[in-house]
Amino acid sequence: MKKAIKTEKAPAAIGPYSQGIMTDAWVFASGQIPLNPNSMEMVGSTVEAQTEQVLRNLSAVLEAEGLGLKDLVKTTVYLKNMADFPKFNAVYEKFMVAPYPARATVEVSALPKGALVEIEGIACR
Repeated sequence: MKKAIKTEKAPAAIGPYSQGIMTDAWVFASGQIPLNPNSMEMVGSTVEAQTEQVLRNLSAVLEAEGLGLKDLVKTTVYLKNMADFPKFNAVYEKFMVAPYPARATVEVSALPKGALVEIEGIACR
């Protein structure tokens, strides 16, 4: 079974993809950038403010299937500038609970709409 996740509490997809996909036991959440779900405008100009919005958006996608950030088993983080890693990590740590999800963090040359951070996640029921 494969079902698309759709919630108005997270930004709508800005391309041919789903906000997330739910299977029997797994939720695959598409990468979230710091968009306000109502206005679809970027939120924040710092990596800290953007990370908070990204994690709120990721949480909203998971909540649409009755899950939360605590259910994440893996995240992939894309940073525009790896020098922002300590600032990003300080915010990320406030949102996550042990046992923390496995994580990869990579620096990229650009992100959609000029975002400083994007996070995708995999959660388990």
